[in-house]
Amino acid sequence: MLRNYAASPLGRSRIESLAPRSPEDRAWMEQQLRLTEEVRAYWRTGGRFEFAGLTDLAQLLAKARIEDAVLDPLEIRDVLAVVERAEAWRAIGLAPPSALRDGWPEVDKLTRRIVGFASLLKWFHGKLLPDGTLDDKASLALARIRREIEQQKRQIQQTLRAHLRRLSDDGAVQDELITIRGERFVIPVKTEQRRKVQGVMHGASSSGQTVFVEPMETIEQNNELVRLFEEELSEIRRILAEMTAQIGARAAEIHEAVAVLAELELQFAKARFAEDFDCVPPRFTGGDLRLRQAVHPVLERNLRAKKRHVVPMSLEMAAGARQLIISGPNTGGKTVALKSVGLLALMAQTGMPVPAAEALLPLFDAVLADIGDAQSIAQDLSTFSSHITRIHAMAQAATRHSLVLLDELGSATDPEEGAALAVAIAGHFRASHALTLISTHHTSLKVYAANTEGVVNASVGFDETTLQPTYQMRVGVPGASAGLNIAQQLGLDARIIADARTRLSSQTQDISRFLDRLHEDLKQVEHERADLSKKSGEVERERSRLEKLGLEEQRAKVRGLEKKFEELFNDLTYQMREAVSAVQERSAQQRLTKDAERRMAKLRREFKEQFDSTVVAHRSGADVNDPKAPAQPVAHLFEGDVVRLKSLGRDARITRRLSDDLYEVEAGGLKMKVTRSDVASVSSTNTMSPASSQRPVEAARSRGINVKLSESSGAAAGVAAGEINVIGKTVDEATEEVERFLDRAFLAGLPRVRIVHGHGMGILRKALRQFLKSHPHVGSFTEPPQNEGGAGATVVELNQ
Repeated sequence: MLRNYAASPLGRSRIESLAPRSPEDRAWMEQQLRLTEEVRAYWRTGGRFEFAGLTDLAQLLAKARIEDAVLDPLEIRDVLAVVERAEAWRAIGLAPPSALRDGWPEVDKLTRRIVGFASLLKWFHGKLLPDGTLDDKASLALARIRREIEQQKRQIQQTLRAHLRRLSDDGAVQDELITIRGERFVIPVKTEQRRKVQGVMHGASSSGQTVFVEPMETIEQNNELVRLFEEELSEIRRILAEMTAQIGARAAEIHEAVAVLAELELQFAKARFAEDFDCVPPRFTGGDLRLRQAVHPVLERNLRAKKRHVVPMSLEMAAGARQLIISGPNTGGKTVALKSVGLLALMAQTGMPVPAAEALLPLFDAVLADIGDAQSIAQDLSTFSSHITRIHAMAQAATRHSLVLLDELGSATDPEEGAALAVAIAGHFRASHALTLISTHHTSLKVYAANTEGVVNASVGFDETTLQPTYQMRVGVPGASAGLNIAQQLGLDARIIADARTRLSSQTQDISRFLDRLHEDLKQVEHERADLSKKSGEVERERSRLEKLGLEEQRAKVRGLEKKFEELFNDLTYQMREAVSAVQERSAQQRLTKDAERRMAKLRREFKEQFDSTVVAHRSGADVNDPKAPAQPVAHLFEGDVVRLKSLGRDARITRRLSDDLYEVEAGGLKMKVTRSDVASVSSTNTMSPASSQRPVEAARSRGINVKLSESSGAAAGVAAGEINVIGKTVDEATEEVERFLDRAFLAGLPRVRIVHGHGMGILRKALRQFLKSHPHVGSFTEPPQNEGGAGATVVELNQ
């Protein structure tokens, strides 16, 4: 199932090599689980990486290390594809996405095993075409040879065309065309006209009506062309040998990069599996086993295809309990429970998340299972014999750190003898301290579990009303087999069922009735527990409602006090204005104004002392959406700004700034002094204020902030032109220069800039665009039209 999530042969090979590790490798298991969780978090944020087409390069790299060995162009292309993919992941892995709040330390550690291949890719850049052929730019000699080959071909074709024109007048040629035979240019001539053309014949057509002749005039020219072809092949071999040597020199580093990519694809596959099956990373314990809402992934997959759902299993065994006896009806899920525990334990020790809501598991040195029928006619083994043979081998191998799974223990023989043997086998594994899970129908095993320390009963459910299994496990109580009930539900003749019931011993009937009553009582307890939980929730909701109601009442009182204060203050303001207007002399008017301001301040203090504690106490718990809630302090105020005053409850315009904390304002015809704390908010700003028209640096300087920019001729020139060119630089160098360039462009107030990074292998473009996604000054970025650089440049819109 996990292999289906891999896209490349390399990833599938890595998955097929998985195997459970021993308890001594606990650190490896935990590291694998952390890796998977980090990749899973990356996948959830939309992070993806393409692994398709990756192959194991072990043989090619070994060949490249051999002296004078030459890889063919397609082999070199495959190596470069993996190297380019490794370099692409390195750019991602060493700069975790901002969405990952805790980073990804394990992925970072894995990624650092990949060395930088930028220099190697730069050396190969432009030399190898996608189809595996060498580009003319692979070497100067190759470019010269290929130019000479083209010139020679044109000369030969010109000579042959002239020859064809002469021969066509005599009717000697079959078609007026030039063809190639054995890398030599020839012309088609009618067989009966062969003697009219002096030259060398290079074969005939399938019909025999045409022969292909190389005229004497072009023999030397064709010889020269063949020589040029041979020179081209020699140069190609020299170039391929040089390329092979480059790869061989870094074969060990490439091999390590391949191993990292294989490990990454494994982690991506595990992460996707974990998402699809709601898995959690297991926690390893000293002896406790606890599974909550666990499912068997194969069963889950099969039922999903039928649009059905698995009933999850919950199971808990404390460190003191070493055996679990599971009983209950057939088809109730006993065997699935055994298989689920075994499979999830093996998955955990393979470093995989497990499909459960919670998983605490011991570390096992072996998982020993006897599940199913291994009857063999060829080996002369009956069902009972095969079970005993396997149990004997398990008994020899089991240790205190083993997990033992025994399905239908003591079956396939006489019931009485089988029950006695089952109890004895269970006792043996208990003595070995192995963690043992046993499914059974034997009453003696249920009694053994009830009377033996360290052994726990468990049952799978059965609904007596519908006569259907519930598939729910209940630890602590034995289960009833309900064989007669199931036979009745399956339609067995009622007379047979009645006859069978009369044949049950009184002890068996008593035990059956006791178990039925026990399960009924447990069902009743569960219903009562559910009702109690429901009532507890209702009580909690009512408590919250009353608390909220009390808070609303307190808020209403606070709003009433604020309204009373506002009305009283408005009245006082009106009286002050009237008194000032009645005074004719300016000196008296100023004196009364100051006196009124002092009276207002005194009244404000006295009133505040009466209810300020109430306002503060209840505002602290008030809803942030309350319109009466206190405003946050205003950061910047300028002359001409219209502000809302807390003391007046109305707007006023700032006429003069007296100090950092004191302003003169005008409200109506009244001028007064207010502090910054009295300003609730700025209703509208002065469009001529420094911050509204200046660039960030100028606005900061106008507010008295000292701003000093470090000198950088390249960055400064780039800002002046609105463009920066980082072609030929490494990812780290380009990122550092672009970061400085964006800072200066933002401070200069530029709305957009252009970054030229070239086409190349696309590595620099991908790395820079990944960096731009998380830059605080970048609003967005796009690829310009083809006539403006296309994929070789990026246009960045800056935040304003």
